[in-house]
Amino acid sequence: MELSSKTDAELDRWIANHEERKLTETPLYRSLLEERARRSQLTHKLRIDRSMELLKNAALMQVCTTYGALAQASDVPWSLARRQMDGANGHLDRLSDLCHARGLPFLTALVVNQQDVETGVLKGEALRGFIACARRLNHLITDEVAFHQARRDECWAWGRAQTGD
Repeated sequence: MELSSKTDAELDRWIANHEERKLTETPLYRSLLEERARRSQLTHKLRIDRSMELLKNAALMQVCTTYGALAQASDVPWSLARRQMDGANGHLDRLSDLCHARGLPFLTALVVNQQDVETGVLKGEALRGFIACARRLNHLITDEVAFHQARRDECWAWGRAQTGD
């Protein structure tokens, strides 16, 4: 199906319908997410390709990274990046969509606040946003902190598998 001829509203409606029906594993849903992420690059300064590279490298290095590092990877000052970073349809949501669409671990689990980069713990509003995105992608969550930690650990396991460690 040719998605480039569809309007943004049509894409969003199809994506929402898939999510409401819990059809988030279908090839069409994955294609819809890819197309929406591609289009977001036309209006957002934060670069998905650079952010994905940063997140993959963090997984390989077995570390967490920060929101500021994502902004820096795109050469965007934090003062401009902040508004595009989180929330529904924010940069982190698009990155999570692509991880889902491409069968990657939930690499956005590696993004934490600056003060928590050593512990890798996600808290407060950042955790709530991460969980909201995961639920939209049809993840079942009973313990939000444990869910985040499990996704973070999956990212690191994926990173070790890429290097053969």
